[in-house]
Amino acid sequence: MQDKRGDLDFAGMTQFNQECKWNPVLENKMTLMMRSRPRTLVATFAVFGLAACGQTAVEDPAPAGPAPENAAPEPAAILPTVVPNAPPLESGHPNSIQPETTLSISATGEVKREPDIAFVSAGVTTEAETASEAMRANASAMNGVFEALDAANVARRDMQTSNFSLQPRYDYSNRPSGSSSSRLVGYTASNQLTVRVRDLDALGETMDALVEAGGNTFSGLRFALEDDRAAKDEARGLAMRDAIARAELYAAASGYEVARIVTISESGGYDPQPRMMKAARSEMASSTPVASGEVGYSVTVNVVFELRQ
Repeated sequence: MQDKRGDLDFAGMTQFNQECKWNPVLENKMTLMMRSRPRTLVATFAVFGLAACGQTAVEDPAPAGPAPENAAPEPAAILPTVVPNAPPLESGHPNSIQPETTLSISATGEVKREPDIAFVSAGVTTEAETASEAMRANASAMNGVFEALDAANVARRDMQTSNFSLQPRYDYSNRPSGSSSSRLVGYTASNQLTVRVRDLDALGETMDALVEAGGNTFSGLRFALEDDRAAKDEARGLAMRDAIARAELYAAASGYEVARIVTISESGGYDPQPRMMKAARSEMASSTPVASGEVGYSVTVNVVFELRQ
């Protein structure tokens, strides 16, 4: 009695032959083998059939263990190929631009104004044989300085101690050659004050009052604007207008046009500019003459533009 599974396998092979157009010689051999040993060749037929159709059979993972000596090596993974000098990939990001389409401009805007405030750095330095004596003498002189500033209508909020020190003094003279010995001769106390003077017409008189009250050190005088925001904003506007004008000039000269601004950064500074003293100031012979001059505020902007043709 004929095995029905052989008929089924034979019929399946016939359908496979119609779909995959197998070689007739291979078909005859497979037919004889299927009829004689149908049970053992079913899996073989499936593997050969899938291979002939260009498909891949899915097999269970092989058990762990050493590979057979005659096993064929697994094919290497296919890696993407990097093409030298290939053009950059396009990006849809709104801020994605190529370096060759950008232009960097640095421009500076500067404005000058007549100052309306001054900062005086002054103080008292005293010396004595002992530290306590130096401190007492310094405190007495500083009290006179504060009283003089009060009399000059300088508010206490406009006074600030900027430095205070007490140092020993040594005598290094009359010592043997090669010796590092020294002799303590006393102490030096220093109290420095930063004073904001709002009335520039009375600046000379205020400085004289400091000296008369006991102040004996002046380390700095600086003029400024009490509110410099408007001056700085004007300098920013000048800098940006200059940067845009130069960018448009460079773009037009190279056949491009300015598309947009990519980045903006700024840096700025304060630049006091001395000028000649006012004529009215020279009449004040009773006080120290002071030239207020002009103060300058500058802002530098660094702008990156995108150019398009």
